[in-house]
Amino acid sequence: MGLAAEYGPKKIRVNSICPLATMTGLLEQFMGTAITEDVKAKIVSAVPLGRLGEVRDVSNAAVWLASDEASFVTGVNLDVDGGRAI
Repeated sequence: MGLAAEYGPKKIRVNSICPLATMTGLLEQFMGTAITEDVKAKIVSAVPLGRLGEVRDVSNAAVWLASDEASFVTGVNLDVDGGRAI
């Protein structure tokens, strides 16, 4: 049984956010290299929306998932990746 099914009867929603690389200091650590314009271009070439994510993209998704507007959303893995996963 998944967490959303387990906690749903208690009115607790369980979701996750799956972001693409965002422009933070952690990106260089994850990539193991400096984020040059060439590296950015290589990543962006696989993103239909044509850019890297920004912190606000992920935080906006988190705020929405936690809001009343998403009160009927549970058990979702929300890709915040500019369409890369499609």
